Amino acid sequence: MNGDQTHTQPKRHCMVVHAHYPIGETRVEREARALVDNGYAVDVICLRGGSEPAEAIQDGIAVYRLPVKRHKRSGAGVQLLEYLTFFVLAFFKLAALHRRRRYAVVQVHNLPDFLVFAALLPKLSGARVILDLHDLMPEFYAARFATGLANWRVRLICWQERLSCGFADHVITVTEPWRQTLIQRGVPAEKTSVVMNVADDRVFHRQPPAVSPVVEDGHFNLIYHGNLTQRYGLDEVLRAVDLVCQSVPHIHLTVHGWGDYRQALMDLADELGMGQHVHFSSRALLTAELPELIRSADVGVVPYRRDVFTDGILPTKLMEYVALGVPVIAARTSAISAYFDESMVEFFTPGDAQDLARCILALYSDRARLARLAQAAEKFNQLYNWPAQRAAYVRLVDQLAGFG
Repeated sequence: MNGDQTHTQPKRHCMVVHAHYPIGETRVEREARALVDNGYAVDVICLRGGSEPAEAIQDGIAVYRLPVKRHKRSGAGVQLLEYLTFFVLAFFKLAALHRRRRYAVVQVHNLPDFLVFAALLPKLSGARVILDLHDLMPEFYAARFATGLANWRVRLICWQERLSCGFADHVITVTEPWRQTLIQRGVPAEKTSVVMNVADDRVFHRQPPAVSPVVEDGHFNLIYHGNLTQRYGLDEVLRAVDLVCQSVPHIHLTVHGWGDYRQALMDLADELGMGQHVHFSSRALLTAELPELIRSADVGVVPYRRDVFTDGILPTKLMEYVALGVPVIAARTSAISAYFDESMVEFFTPGDAQDLARCILALYSDRARLARLAQAAEKFNQLYNWPAQRAAYVRLVDQLAGFG
């Protein structure tokens, strides 16, 4: 397409994601809405839940759902078969839609990376292709199967990542450390961008006037919200609270979320005799309801273990705590350290319950530091916020589509 031809075409964009939409796919939903707000007609191809319609209009976005069942807890072979089934169905669905809709840009979200090849026919007919890497697959699977990046299976995943990035016209990822990793693995720097999963400012924002986190009644409330999986280190939080509960008798931890590690955490809390200090929240909360729950805490905890995968994650929950003005205790990983310093969060050594206990006691004993942490962390919000990320993302899509 030349520039003049492109400008005469409608602004049409398609997203492909191996997940349910919009439930659980905040990133895809926000990017889709950003494009709709800027004049695009957006379609989404995704998974279909049991009671969901095959086609629907969701907030002005056309959603096409494919009948593929998820097998999250199955082995690698079953997972690969699921990926391949979705890939084939998405390939033909996208080709059929493109014949009618003539997309300017097709954006494919991983996992898996090779799903980007579902956009082959649109690409051959002139559409530009974005590969949006929510996670880096080699690191994800190396951590999941407790192996190194030199393992032959992980090298094979690296190979498909390289082919997938080479096929795409542009590659987006979620943090600068992961962008640098992609560049080191051979993706041209000019072909890569970062769109961060920062907190949605419409929901997560500080209340004016700023409310001081300083509380002098002896109670000390911690919170964690999000997915409950072993690599996220919630067991270390339970052990740390157990270590300090004699010194801080009114300490209380709220764990809000679901995941395959939830029952193990509840069993550990029972084993430690922590019933009065820990509450596992099972309420189903809308995203808009989370701020009220989070603001009830003195401190948010981000206790990720450090492995080849989590070391590159900048947790969304961390950015949500900071956006709300809630002080944070966080594991010192490479990605978190790249965006935050000691004046902004209280760091502890990943996987070290005693060091985490030390941080809890330090903040309990120095309530003024809570206020200083919350104030200093506002620097992150000023530099990285969704309006700025959204604007950069829309500019990128416009440029690829020929509307820039």
